[in-house]
Amino acid sequence: MVKSKGNKNEGHRQRLRDKFTAYGLSGFHDYEVIELLLTLATPRKDCKAAAKAALKRFKTLQAVLEASSGDLCRINGIGPKNVFGIKLIKAVAERYLEKKLIHKDPINNSKELFDYLYLRIGERSRECFLVLFLDAKNRVIASEILFEGTLTTSSVYPREVIRAAIEHRAAALIFAHNHPSGDPAPSKEDMAVTRQLAHACKVMDITVHEHLVIGENRYFSFADSGHLKQMIRDFIGNGLGYG
Repeated sequence: MVKSKGNKNEGHRQRLRDKFTAYGLSGFHDYEVIELLLTLATPRKDCKAAAKAALKRFKTLQAVLEASSGDLCRINGIGPKNVFGIKLIKAVAERYLEKKLIHKDPINNSKELFDYLYLRIGERSRECFLVLFLDAKNRVIASEILFEGTLTTSSVYPREVIRAAIEHRAAALIFAHNHPSGDPAPSKEDMAVTRQLAHACKVMDITVHEHLVIGENRYFSFADSGHLKQMIRDFIGNGLGYG
């Protein structure tokens, strides 16, 4: 008896599901992860070609998850129902990682912090400026993307950062933004924005613990490099601050 194409597809899908059930995503190629996501909303159609086309178009799994709905639907074999599944999975992952940080000290959970930040903004095609709001015990209260676009002193407004901090009743902040180029080395604009924000927060007695620049699976830390501490020292030394 000749097996139908539908039966072959179903057998392939079941093998993928069994593999995931047994080993998680270990051993999966990125296109297989995408394929598995596409099958959730496509009952019988073969999704391998569409998965490979999506990966070829967007280069990485993260970029596929970050792609707009319109761009995803331009891939042959991917429709609105598939996009819903992809976007839902990403949103669930973001919520999961965010919940792992809430009420924890992110300074002592650097890996979880980076995992969350990388998923949230690491693969975006535009620069995004995210703020983590902390309470007096340095536990995360909330996170919020406040600005999008190229970071300059004219596009990141300290008053908006302060307003958001007051609304969340935050005692301390952690800043993060991404570099779509993948290189986390800070630019002159990054330095200027960080200095401006650190000074504004100092005046309002809000502690700035960190500013992370997120690149491709790596980051630059303004705290670890000593830049952040020096900015505060310069501010106080010039007679502009107190303490």
